[in-house]
Amino acid sequence: MDHRRAGALDRTPTSPRGDALAAVRTDRSRLLQLRWLSLLVMAVLVLVILPLLAPALPRRPLLGVALLLLALNLALSAGVAQRLAGRGGAFVQLAVDLCGWGAFLYFAGGPTNPAISLLLPLVAVGAAILPARQAWALAALAVAVHSLLWHFHRPLPLADAEMAMHWHLAGMWLSFALSALTIVWFVSRLNAALSRREGELAEANAARARDAHVVGLGQLAAGAAHRLGTPLGTLRILVDELARRADLGREGGEDLALMREQVDHCKSILNSLTREAGQQRAEGGGALPAGDWLQTVLARWRSLRPHAAAVLHCDAGTAAARIVADASLGEALHNLLDNAANANRDADRAEVGVDVHAAFADGGLVVDVADRGAGMPAEVCAAVRQGPLADRPAGMGIGLFLAHGAVELHGGALNFLPRPGGGTIARLSVPLQDPNR
Repeated sequence: MDHRRAGALDRTPTSPRGDALAAVRTDRSRLLQLRWLSLLVMAVLVLVILPLLAPALPRRPLLGVALLLLALNLALSAGVAQRLAGRGGAFVQLAVDLCGWGAFLYFAGGPTNPAISLLLPLVAVGAAILPARQAWALAALAVAVHSLLWHFHRPLPLADAEMAMHWHLAGMWLSFALSALTIVWFVSRLNAALSRREGELAEANAARARDAHVVGLGQLAAGAAHRLGTPLGTLRILVDELARRADLGREGGEDLALMREQVDHCKSILNSLTREAGQQRAEGGGALPAGDWLQTVLARWRSLRPHAAAVLHCDAGTAAARIVADASLGEALHNLLDNAANANRDADRAEVGVDVHAAFADGGLVVDVADRGAGMPAEVCAAVRQGPLADRPAGMGIGLFLAHGAVELHGGALNFLPRPGGGTIARLSVPLQDPNR
């Protein structure tokens, strides 16, 4: 499991989901954007609307309030006001915004100014991103500001008193529209961010389930390896005794020699399980030439499948490239070779060899293992990523499941593509060693 997945798998009741929600809710960029919008509205009111409707209204106090909020936003953008970050900081920021609008409206007519409706988006945002106690406190502050403005404010001296009601209704409509748009914009972005986090958590949970399955298979494999030692030893004794029989023909001797070789391979694999399980990937010589690694894996596969064929094609320079690989990645390629050979056999194309192509692509090594079988349905390719296939007693898809896990462990990817002319291409992509390391 790579570091990105490892960080996402700690799923205690209060950790991952709570941390994800907190990270989304306290994203200071959204509060900064909301404050920039507030400043834009204040600037339009001070520089455009109020000079037209109430030219006698002093504008210096209004500009002073706007400049204070501007200074706060610049400080937050520059990372100066770090204490205002986080969930508690979000409450403080929204409270400052409420007080700022209260001060602005105090100098601009108080509740007679339709812009007083713009207090509502701040309360709605607080309800969406703050804990319940802080959200209620913010709502109480908004009500208090609104109530104080009823008794304490400077009147708005409109130039045309006869049009006062008309302009008031028009301002109410504009404030309502702006409030609605602001709330929808903010909440929709919040929901989109939450959906992304939920998707990441779901992916991490699926990865954790796959890893748990792999661990379970590893425990079963360890037990099986321990128990298989005895029957393999018995088979080797029986093969040696049969080989000493005088009436054994030439073909029988060749078959027994092959059996002895296969038994020795099995014992070698069992003996190497413990040694290879702790092999390091990236440190102390974990990198080796890609060509040597491919040749080693194919040589071992050919020794275990002497009646199957595989042909390796390497592009120029691929053999000298260095790859970071442990035993699990070799087993993944081995499983792909097995599946390709089995697909050829099941399709009565056993005489067709498995084609293996290695090349550079996107800064990594891409190995294509191609067969001439019947192909793999898309639903099977998707299902095998989650676990072995229950409806396939022969093979059960364990090899492909383990191959997916091993390739992802190395930061690569495993995909299955249809092969022109029939068959399947299993494409294994893994990064090469960083030359700067």
